[in-house]
Amino acid sequence: MNKKLDIKRIERISKALGDPYRIKIVEAIKKEQDWTQCTVLLEMLDLAQSTVSHHIKQLVDADLLIAEKEGRNAKYKLNKEIFAEYIRYLSIFTV
Repeated sequence: MNKKLDIKRIERISKALGDPYRIKIVEAIKKEQDWTQCTVLLEMLDLAQSTVSHHIKQLVDADLLIAEKEGRNAKYKLNKEIFAEYIRYLSIFTV
């Protein structure tokens, strides 16, 4: 087992990535060079603000996104280190 990812963390990441809207959010953030504003995500998805916030919270709680407040707004970027660790963990199943 990867030292940085315990089984509970792997479960939390897997659950967070198990929703198509969350996958869309991750893909949209990945396309940006730097931070992605929350308003960009709201415009992209045809969902209520509270629903988008819920999805983002799941991704942040799984450490897949790094969040930063900017006044009343929030911005996000991928936590590439956690994604890399998760991918390394999953790679044990390809051998």
